[in-house]
Amino acid sequence: MPITYRPAGLADSRAVFEIFQRSILDLGQRLNVMAVTGGQDEAVLAGLWEERRSLYEHLARTAEHFWLAEADGQPVGFARSIRRDGVRELTEFFVLPGQQSAGVGRELLERAFPAEGVRHRLINATTDQRAQARYLKAGVYPRFPVYYFARAPEAAGGPGDLEVEPLAAGAEALAVLRAIDGAVLGHTRDADHAWLLTDRAGFLYRRGGRPVGYGYVGFRSGPFALLETRDFPAVLTQAETEAARQGHERFGVEVPMLNRAAVGHLLRRGFEFDAFFTLLMTDAPFGQFENYLLTSPPFFL
Repeated sequence: MPITYRPAGLADSRAVFEIFQRSILDLGQRLNVMAVTGGQDEAVLAGLWEERRSLYEHLARTAEHFWLAEADGQPVGFARSIRRDGVRELTEFFVLPGQQSAGVGRELLERAFPAEGVRHRLINATTDQRAQARYLKAGVYPRFPVYYFARAPEAAGGPGDLEVEPLAAGAEALAVLRAIDGAVLGHTRDADHAWLLTDRAGFLYRRGGRPVGYGYVGFRSGPFALLETRDFPAVLTQAETEAARQGHERFGVEVPMLNRAAVGHLLRRGFEFDAFFTLLMTDAPFGQFENYLLTSPPFFL
């Protein structure tokens, strides 16, 4: 059957979510890991959609490239990228199991992840071999794995010598976040912070009145960006305590495995990490990821 390609939009959000779910479950089975707990249950699937609807709509509204592949009018694959301050990030790239290795992925990736017109490109990618081969051919290479650490949160104490200030949407807060992102990631992303502040509680960390980092805590947590790695134990202690205060059953963070300060603290606190992990891939080295924890779920930095 012929495959057609068209630009996608907000109205396609549920359809691409279902492609993602079916594809990630298939990948989990092939890797013999649990990618989505209970993801084949229709009730669980409906709950996951409601949980992630806001995220999918944010990505649709702020996408740079968003393409859908269809066979006889039915969606079979999609790819989407965002552009933030000259950095292009492939947020999703999934093709239904029956359509994989048939050229659909190549066509989608060429449309959604071109090399031209940006300073850097990146993907937080699964370890699927076929997708990895496509990413390598596209010119991005693995830099480090990203593991999800989680546990039931407890009131673990205070933030040490840091001052903690709730973040509120506004020009002043965005200016501070922009400066921290510039120092840690090398680029800014106002659109993502605007969404994050509607989805989870944001906090600004100061020492002696000077901003030294930020973090977000909620049903899903992250990102966290700190100017000094030594502050991760104090910040994660505050975040875990806040998650317990909010009443969440689990508190988890997406950890670049070169962030030794975060890994050491989390292991000491009894956090466990999933067998399923991703690889952060970039076209060239940039950013100080030892000073960073990714957004959960890890669709974008």
